[in-house]
Amino acid sequence: MKKDYIFKSERLGFRNWNNNDLEEFAKINADSDVMEYFPKPLSKSETSDFIDRLKKHYDKNGYNYFATEVLETGELIGFIGLAFQEYETEFTPATDIGWRLKQSSWGNGYATEGAKKCLEYAFKELGLEKIISVFTEKNTKSESIMKKIGMKKIGEFIHPKMKDYPEFENCICYEIHKTTWQQIA
Repeated sequence: MKKDYIFKSERLGFRNWNNNDLEEFAKINADSDVMEYFPKPLSKSETSDFIDRLKKHYDKNGYNYFATEVLETGELIGFIGLAFQEYETEFTPATDIGWRLKQSSWGNGYATEGAKKCLEYAFKELGLEKIISVFTEKNTKSESIMKKIGMKKIGEFIHPKMKDYPEFENCICYEIHKTTWQQIA
């Protein structure tokens, strides 16, 4: 089956979401290890709502946290992509880069490879000037990826969307500007 990828990296394809993604993405979002740095795993219904929001985000902005597949197999492994964030902090509004991958795909360099390709897409195709990335202070694995793709720490903050989850509200923000990316790409 031919896939309509928006763009590809060496091993990954990036596309908008469709209704056929629900079963597999719901399994990923239900995994407590995948969701370790989020308030809770997501139900199938919550995953369906998330996919709907991602599709609407794509329609409005031309990008989202893209459904990400391994090109060789067509396997959906989660998302890597971009989302415009408007919650109130000194770092927003801004476009965020993020990822969530199933456990079986961990340790293959997919998040780093995909994030690098998403930065290229953001700066070259979308014409964005700056990308941020946010993580809860304990999520050092995500922080490591941010460093690998050239992002720099710009500050710490209390995440306004996590007020009901005090163990997750202390967050760190990284960013990269187009000019910096051009020097290291």
